[in-house]
Amino acid sequence: MGGWAYMLCCSDKSYYVGSTSHEDIDVRVAEHNDGKFGGYTARRRPVVLVWCDWYQDVRKAQDTERRIKGWSRAKKEALICGNVLTLQNLSKRPGARRPSRPGAPC
Repeated sequence: MGGWAYMLCCSDKSYYVGSTSHEDIDVRVAEHNDGKFGGYTARRRPVVLVWCDWYQDVRKAQDTERRIKGWSRAKKEALICGNVLTLQNLSKRPGARRPSRPGAPC
């Protein structure tokens, strides 16, 4: 069974990372916006889907969710923007990073 790893932007501009076995990611986002399960997003509605990726195995989606949850905000935003170079740079230890351009928007 497949699944999605996804990221939501909440009304307070925080990010929520999750995974689901729903085939239609829009159904899961609607559940967050309906407050169906309570928790983090229920207190920060509305939420907007900003990134998602489909995996043939839901366990891979769950692994991706756990990995992204540990990332910094800057790294999450690089993923959302599809900025591979910034994502790679932020994956390096701080002393090995190249200086980033200040204010570089998505």
